[in-house]
Parts: sequence; structure tokens; C-alpha cells
Amino acid sequence: MTMEEFEARTRAGVLLLDGATGSNMRAAGMPVGVCVEAWLLEHPEPLLELQRAYAEAGSDVVYAPTFSANRLGLRMHGLEDRLAEMNAGLVALTKRAVAGRALVAGDLTTTGQPLEPVGTLTYQALLEVYREQVAVIAAAGVDLLVAETMLSIDETACAVEAAKSVCDLPILCSLTMEADGRLLFGGTAREAVETLQAVGASAVGLNCSTGPDQLEAVVADMRSVATVPVIAKPNAGMPVMDAKGFAHYDMTPDAFAAAMKRLVDAGATVVGGCCGTTPEYIRRLAAAVGRAEG
Repeated sequence: MTMEEFEARTRAGVLLLDGATGSNMRAAGMPVGVCVEAWLLEHPEPLLELQRAYAEAGSDVVYAPTFSANRLGLRMHGLEDRLAEMNAGLVALTKRAVAGRALVAGDLTTTGQPLEPVGTLTYQALLEVYREQVAVIAAAGVDLLVAETMLSIDETACAVEAAKSVCDLPILCSLTMEADGRLLFGGTAREAVETLQAVGASAVGLNCSTGPDQLEAVVADMRSVATVPVIAKPNAGMPVMDAKGFAHYDMTPDAFAAAMKRLVDAGATVVGGCCGTTPEYIRRLAAAVGRAEG
């Protein structure tokens, strides 16, 4: 997908993303503490079923679960030597699942390590981490890229720079933030939009964070300075942990869809769900924004 094609698609109307992967895989039996990417490759059927359901529910874009399959993330599990194999395999699974009914996004995320001077990770080292992963993902045939659940403006800008140095694919950027728009590693949602669109992000916004019912003011603030589409991919409300360590989210699909429609009215045009959402949430969201099922 070229930048021109992405811009034309977002001008045509709301672009629907998918919903959660991790919380649904936990419900399907994925243990706590495993390398998620390795588990998915070893147990592909729950993922294939979920991603098929997202495409059927109306998702225009489905994320390949390459989330933490960068060198630093895989090193924690002793799997960094399988980086190319794992990223290519995860993209292939998603392409198989959606079977041309949705675009496939290669997924990047935070390494969780703060950059200098707060931490010890240098910008150049992080740039190489992202470049390596993007090169494999792009070669595997994704339609676009997404850097999601990012913690700081600097690391997200680094992901954008890495992507643009390797390929010409659009890159969507979403950060996790407080309900007042403050980022976890400093800065604000407004500053994130201004900086990231300036360095070449194709769309900027938020994911994870809180429920959509708390984010109207943040989305409106982002929209007021945005020259690119604004992303909103929040959780299904706030989690409550049960005795077994499972998170339960308090918004129903209908309540989620109604709140998401208010975020669309506030200026979000690239929308989906994060933790706690399922294909039913995306189906209701599609209906709320006037979209038929895929």
C-alpha cells in the first residue's frame, strides 16, 4: 500500500482496525509469561480463528502479531536468532487468516527500555532494532506498518525513522496515555501528534490506555493540531483482575461502540479496540459508524 493509497482510503471514510489479540489468546489458553509470538506460531489455530472473525466483523486492517518480535524482545526468551523466521511466519499466518478481506499491518511496539539520558539505550541502537524488524516484516508482504502501545514520543519517532529508511509503507503510530492525554514517559498527546506527523507518521493517536468513554477531550485535542488521521484504539473499559490473574473489562460491546462513535464525532477516523475487545466489539463498532460487515 502506498502513502497515496492510504491517504485516499482514509479520506473516503472511517478506517476500521481490529480488536485485541493478547487478551483473546489468554482466553484461548495461552499461559502467562511465555513468549507470545513463539506460542502463536506453535498454536496457530486460535489466532487464525480470531483474525478471520475480525475480517468478517468488518475490520479493514488486521494486525499481524509481530508485536514484540524485535531483537530486544526476543532476547528475553533466548529467541533473537529466530527473528526473521518468526516475523515472516506471523505475517504469513495473518495473511492466511484474512485471505485478502483485510489489509495486513506489521506490528511494532515499545522495547520497554527508556532512551538515554533516562535509560541506557541509545537512539542509534533502537533505530537498528526497529530497522531490522521492519525489513523482515516489509519483505514478508504487509500492506502497512503500525507502531502501537508506544510509551514516548522519542521512541515512536525512532520507529518512524527506521520504517522510512527501509521501505515506503505507511506507518500508523499510537501511544498509550492517561485519560488527560499525558504520556507515560513524558509529553502530551498534542505534542505527540505535532512531532510525529512532522517526521512522517501516516496517522497518529492512542491505543490501550483507558476506555473510550474517557477520551473524547484527548481525541478532540489531537484532532485540533492533526494534519494526518487520528487513531483511537482503546480498551473495553477498565480491567478488574480475578483470582486467577485474568483481566475482565467492564464495557459491553454496545457501550463500547456508542462511546467509540463519540470519539469519531470528536475527530478520530482510524478506530478499533485494544485489551478486552473481541470481534463482537468490532462488529458493533462497524454498525455504529455506518459500516456493513465485511
